[in-house]
Amino acid sequence: MTADTPDTPPTVRQVPSERTFHGDTVTDEYAWLADKENPETLAYLKAENAWTDAATAHLAGLRDTIFQEIKARTQETDLSVPGRKGRYWYYTRTVEGKQYGIQCRVAVAPGETDPPMGDDKPGEEVLLDGNALAEGKDFFALGTFDVSPDGNWLAYSTDFDGDERFTLRVKNLATGEVLADEVPDTFYGSAWSSDGSALFYITVDEAWRPYRVWRHTVGKAATEDVIVFEEPDERFWVGVELTRSEKFILIDTQSKLTSEVHAIPAETPEAEPVVIAPREQGVEYSIEHHGHRFLILHNKNAEDFALAHTSADSPGEWVELIAHEPGTRLESVDAFARHIVISQRRDGLTGLRVIGDGSTDSYDMPFPEPLFSVGLTNNPEYDTAVVRISYTSMVTPDSIYDVDLVTRQMVLRKQKPVLGGYDPADYEQFREWARAADGTRVPISVVARKGVKRDGSAPALLYGYGSYEHSVDPYFSIARLSLLDRGVVFAIAHVRGGGEMGRRWYEDGKMLAKKNTFTDFVACAEAMVTKGWTSSSRLVARGASAGGLLMGAIANIAPEDFAGIVAQVPFVDPLTSILDPSLPLTVTEWEEWGNPIESPEVYAYMKSYSPYENVTKLAYPKILAVTSLNDTRVLYHEPAKWIARLRATATEGTYLLKTEMGAGHGGPSGRYDSWKEEAFVIAWALDVMGLVPDKS
Repeated sequence: MTADTPDTPPTVRQVPSERTFHGDTVTDEYAWLADKENPETLAYLKAENAWTDAATAHLAGLRDTIFQEIKARTQETDLSVPGRKGRYWYYTRTVEGKQYGIQCRVAVAPGETDPPMGDDKPGEEVLLDGNALAEGKDFFALGTFDVSPDGNWLAYSTDFDGDERFTLRVKNLATGEVLADEVPDTFYGSAWSSDGSALFYITVDEAWRPYRVWRHTVGKAATEDVIVFEEPDERFWVGVELTRSEKFILIDTQSKLTSEVHAIPAETPEAEPVVIAPREQGVEYSIEHHGHRFLILHNKNAEDFALAHTSADSPGEWVELIAHEPGTRLESVDAFARHIVISQRRDGLTGLRVIGDGSTDSYDMPFPEPLFSVGLTNNPEYDTAVVRISYTSMVTPDSIYDVDLVTRQMVLRKQKPVLGGYDPADYEQFREWARAADGTRVPISVVARKGVKRDGSAPALLYGYGSYEHSVDPYFSIARLSLLDRGVVFAIAHVRGGGEMGRRWYEDGKMLAKKNTFTDFVACAEAMVTKGWTSSSRLVARGASAGGLLMGAIANIAPEDFAGIVAQVPFVDPLTSILDPSLPLTVTEWEEWGNPIESPEVYAYMKSYSPYENVTKLAYPKILAVTSLNDTRVLYHEPAKWIARLRATATEGTYLLKTEMGAGHGGPSGRYDSWKEEAFVIAWALDVMGLVPDKS
């Protein structure tokens, strides 16, 4: 170590701060870390970074090796499969040595029906170069990228801090001129009028809630923009989009439990929004325009959702199209001129159902592997019988197919290259099941290199999330090969709170049933051991965001089951955050976690599982917490406080905090920076698993 290298973890000042709810007084000695402007806070975060650097210095060579492995397996100069919209094929290029994608298009040649797949694209137009926009910036992200129906205008928005506050701009694609009428502090999402004269966009309130839809007239100052819709209920988020048919602009406002959609004819952008169906507490619905009707995917008296339709000219009565089928969760509907495609899941797997126009006859697309993920992707054209799907599994790289909905023929357009001689036959994927404490069977997706012994000797990494009905379906990862090729077993625990097994799976892992998420994960960890995949002394758990809450909870309830835990942007102080309605997201979250301000029962329940509240004198596994200073979803001080309390309280354990000082919830924005971050986590996990670091 040099003179500047710390040889002990940093100390953090304790300043007791009290809060009282429902007669319960809690002391938080690290509450002061929430002050981002306090120089002492920043100094502490930097000191933690210095300690993490020192504590992991022995892994520097391994980190570089893993980074080079990821880089060597990735085709750095590449392009996506072009997707047609109107007169153009649109696609994204990546270039070796460049961090960000380049958005491009070429005109459709006369008679051309298949996407041009060659690298050479005569007449290529560069619409947006992320590398040029990001020049001189530590962070860069696009929020909106939206070409007008006539192909003449591009709306795009940028974030250079990671706080997801975007500045919206309009570019004239004929001249390349970026207009002066920019709009700051916008949110994701936009929609063009039919003629490209008007652009609809969204802004957020002080709590970072998207609540207003505005109409901007191209060429005019933003000060002349008009508020089209405002949502006063703080539980609801607002979105805006243009239907695939380009006939309607949809404004959807939704809480965790309730939806309402308004429509504006795209040809008359100044018209007042018309409600499709007034909101009804507990009823969620979404809309797709299909000819003379609106398709309505809804859960009214249909827990796993049903499909109905109503008149597009005069929305009213809902007419059933697909009845509710318990156990088959209808997740979304996509309308094309002569077909409807429904994205669904059954028995923990995704699927696609096709219905022909004017018919209730349907068929499910077949797929060969026992574990896979499939969904529609990049289908802007309405009048087509060919749709594009994405397909992947734990062993099959991301694949793009075009599917003829009439002949059912599937054409592989591209499979993500994996350089260096990757052979899927060298790996195997499995579906395992764990038995939760209440008897529920919990699915686990497992992948390993062929020949891994199932005698408990292999190291393993178990990933989990389990909130917001978000499903972590089987997927392929180039970076994961650096684990598998070192003999590590990788598994996903599909715990309750996610949506893998339908809406009931979600309901049984939220609010006052949230602890099922945590005990399910522990059951999965123990099943991995009892089934011979690994042993507790070589098992590392990993989760991010709400999955970071899961990591904090399992550290408290079953520390002996894990050798190490990786918690990325972890929601480990949920009670403190949910008690403060001034924080971003809090009010909208009450329908996910409950409202501890109003309910003593919710308060006591959340306090009983909150990771930060329940740190105690235990021997904890090794823990790595990764966060970002500018994260607006899970604030940096949650993991900072958690690590400080662990270090002050636990009887045994090594705790590291790594803070990205110029990023947001997703971590570093550039692809090379992201690979380095992943290499850091993988190297740490391998070290915890007891694998000999690569000395090369």
